[in-house]
Amino acid sequence: MRETAETPAPSGGRQLVTVRIPAGWTLAGLLAGLTAGLLVAQTGASDTVLAVAAPVGTLWLRALQVTIVPLVAGLLVLGISQMAIAARAGAAARRMLFWVILVLFLSGIVAALLTPVLLDLFPPPAKAAAVLSANGAPQDVPELGAFIQSLVAPNIVAAAAETAMLPLTLFFAAFALAAVRLPGEQRELLIGVFRALANAMLLIIGWVLWIAPLGVFALAMGVGAASGGAAFATLGHYILIVVAVGTTLMIGGYLLAWLVGGISPLRFGRALLPAQAVALSTQSSLASLPAMLVSARRMGLREETAEFVLPLAVAIFRATSPAMNMAVAIYVAHLAGVTLSPAALMAGVAVAFVISVGSVSLPGTISFVISIGPIALAMGVPIEPLALLVAVEMMPDIMRTIGNVTMDTALAAAVDRVREGKTQP
Repeated sequence: MRETAETPAPSGGRQLVTVRIPAGWTLAGLLAGLTAGLLVAQTGASDTVLAVAAPVGTLWLRALQVTIVPLVAGLLVLGISQMAIAARAGAAARRMLFWVILVLFLSGIVAALLTPVLLDLFPPPAKAAAVLSANGAPQDVPELGAFIQSLVAPNIVAAAAETAMLPLTLFFAAFALAAVRLPGEQRELLIGVFRALANAMLLIIGWVLWIAPLGVFALAMGVGAASGGAAFATLGHYILIVVAVGTTLMIGGYLLAWLVGGISPLRFGRALLPAQAVALSTQSSLASLPAMLVSARRMGLREETAEFVLPLAVAIFRATSPAMNMAVAIYVAHLAGVTLSPAALMAGVAVAFVISVGSVSLPGTISFVISIGPIALAMGVPIEPLALLVAVEMMPDIMRTIGNVTMDTALAAAVDRVREGKTQP
């Protein structure tokens, strides 16, 4: 199976390049690597084989890491400037953005509260820590006072060199808002530069992910040799935990449509079922857009509302991203033995919120790399395990898409109800 970068509706103006990713082959590489590691561990040649495989896997991991900061910079400037421009479209757009911001913020908080509870109730399998162990030392996360001071970096170049993602994301968010206020010609020129930067980085990361089957195979061999059959059980447990967090956000869509949009969960679910079926089969919010418009008509939403909100929501709104990305980082922290302080969780929620704007309209695999990496770095969580988890992202990505389609349609219902003047945000 291949994933393709989606180009948003014309209102988005992001014009990102198309990137094709061998997601199915990457999963096959993971399974083959784990199996090969199990077999090699039973022979006397394991040290020799792993001595070759380990550097190959590490080299591929570093190639992924090197693109994170410039790609995040480009996508954040594009995404946040897009939201700022959308806010000028009128009162309906501003009401929509109010709910977008609120839901994205609550999404990260839900994961910060729920994921540790799930891990306590349903602990990972025995020997799971060996599966996602990392050689790199986790970052130090400052206490509350130092955390507040760290929100602004005195030297943005030094912050980039140190991958201090929280001040970096806040800086580029402010940069994007400033760029939107420039005169038209300057604004288009500057945003065009960052669009070109994002496209160049997408091409590079596309090349790196194209050889992901080999890189993941090399990394998985070492994991399989060290952890044995625990690797398969751990990855299955990881998928269930992350999907459970995403399911919570999907249920939140039903609540939003009911409590704000005035549509009962049963009616909402019946009308939305065809769109969710398309989301399940395509794993693409953009491909689900026509079905979402049909669902909106079945709910009785006004066409002018649905035709404005839904295309824009597909372009700028990924409700499940903060929650599921935070869940991944917290899961890795749990297995790596990293204690997450309140400051670390606050940093994670802040970065997850900001980064979710820039990671929209991308394949799940690319979004996984550029979204969770910064969150993990901000929380002091090692990012090396993400190189293996990216291989199974195609399965949680199904829940991401269904959840996003559900919340996008619920957002249209909420905005339509607000426009009638029956409720106020």
